[in-house]
Amino acid sequence: MEGRVTRFALLLCITVAASASSQTCDPKEGNENPWVYLSERELIGCWTSFITEDKAEVHILNLNFGATDGKMFSLEMTNAKPMHLILTSKDTTYGLYNLNTDVNVHIHNDSTIALIGNQHKSNIHKEDFPTQDEELVKWTKQKFGGVTSFTTIQNLKNISSTGTKGTKPGTQYCILKNENASEKHFMKIETAPLASSFKSCSPQQQSRGDEAELHIINIPENTSVRNVSLSGATKMTSVFLRGPQGTTWIFHNPLHTKFGSNNDILLPTITHRIPPSVTLNSDNAQDVQSKALDHFKATTFTSYTELRSEDPLVLLVLGRKGNPAGKTLKAPEPKSATVIPNAANEGQQMPLLMQLYTSPDYHSPLDPNTKVQSDKRIYAEISGHTYGDFVLTIKVINCFVHSKGSCPLVKELPFIPEACSLNSCRNSTRLSFSLDQLQELTSTTWDLECSVKLCYSEQCGDGGRVKRNLEVTQPCLQPPPPPCFDFGLPGVLGIAFGGFLIGVLLIGALWFIKIKTGYPTGLDISSTAANLPGCPCSGAKRQPVSTNLSPSENSSANASIGSTQSTPTSSMA
Repeated sequence: MEGRVTRFALLLCITVAASASSQTCDPKEGNENPWVYLSERELIGCWTSFITEDKAEVHILNLNFGATDGKMFSLEMTNAKPMHLILTSKDTTYGLYNLNTDVNVHIHNDSTIALIGNQHKSNIHKEDFPTQDEELVKWTKQKFGGVTSFTTIQNLKNISSTGTKGTKPGTQYCILKNENASEKHFMKIETAPLASSFKSCSPQQQSRGDEAELHIINIPENTSVRNVSLSGATKMTSVFLRGPQGTTWIFHNPLHTKFGSNNDILLPTITHRIPPSVTLNSDNAQDVQSKALDHFKATTFTSYTELRSEDPLVLLVLGRKGNPAGKTLKAPEPKSATVIPNAANEGQQMPLLMQLYTSPDYHSPLDPNTKVQSDKRIYAEISGHTYGDFVLTIKVINCFVHSKGSCPLVKELPFIPEACSLNSCRNSTRLSFSLDQLQELTSTTWDLECSVKLCYSEQCGDGGRVKRNLEVTQPCLQPPPPPCFDFGLPGVLGIAFGGFLIGVLLIGALWFIKIKTGYPTGLDISSTAANLPGCPCSGAKRQPVSTNLSPSENSSANASIGSTQSTPTSSMA
């Protein structure tokens, strides 16, 4: 029984060891690495919006080659826009060209560049121009009026035109500075990295197609590389970076990239160094690979690269088979919002999305085509794709609405920040605004645009602008309802008391009239009824009048009768 347990334990150990060995690999020089492309350093150049009066672009290519390179390249410009292409190199090199009639190539009279081709030989011009970079730019400005781009390329193998415009919005003046030539979308550049610059390998067990790629880059302690720039990461990419103390890794366009490193990481849009997320002092390949797998909780990785360049500045481009070297991959933008990066940082902004809601619970987002009433309050959430595992704070600077009618109109839209917990608003922010000021305007179709900043800790950088279309309708004006009086108990008591006072005052007024005038003191119903025809009381028998008068009353009555009876006699006489 004990023997069986021993054999089972031994078999289990062998299985675990075999599984562990299949998760790592031994790097070797000369191994083909289809995922990582190396350029020895960020070379100087410029990129402007200049074109000549005849709508032609002016491009300068400065070609540098190493001592062991074949020094041959191909130039494919069959679908290029009209241009003047100036080639210069200090090395003896040979180039195979394929042009169209609108492309003119200029080389020095004593150029070390030998161009070979069977078509449009008249488009190859030899001229006497300076070979120093700054002096060449000045000469080009004097001859053509300006420079569209200046590009320095190390170990060129192939360069071809994409058929798009080679200008960049912004300045027309060429100022030479360090640049990433892979961002120039109008051309595809393929270079030949030095085989001795790095070692690479890939494990036997590869990740499935639906899993994120994991690339490991290690700089041994005995190399002089201290600043490494990376670009070209795809949407589902994880990168583990290990280097000597003091190394800085610069991500030009991380997009959805997740990363871990024992060194500082710098994002170009934020002038702040993000501190290391792991601790790793060993530069051994097996230790670095195991640490990467543990950090990302992965079972395998895509590639391992060991960088051994003597140049302190290095540019690495991450990609996959089928993607041209140096081509920067960008994530698709959402349909409901667009990102407008600044010209100075084009291709380096974090993709942003603005979503609108009608209630502060942020549960039911509005469809981009849904119309909202101008008297309603609108709630917005602006979110961004994370840079690795770090949490960035989005701060809204201002918001504007742009009308889409025949008469363009821009109005600033005041907003109120809405409270949101860190768990609900990871890499996002919430705000609300009123559309009351749009009620008096005739336009109903607007673009809502907000400028934001991206912050890490207390450091902030420009995050670009996010735009969202907005359909606004005017509210229906309902006629005002008739006033409704609601009387409570106090109102009823007040009305009753008021009526009582009015009655008292009326009775008092009648009593005052009676006292002052004495008439009418009352109504003699019997006498009144006697004079009223049809009254049932008129037929009643009258009471007899007494004939017994007092002597005084009798004498007065006689006198009165006598005077009355004498009147007709005197008048008749």
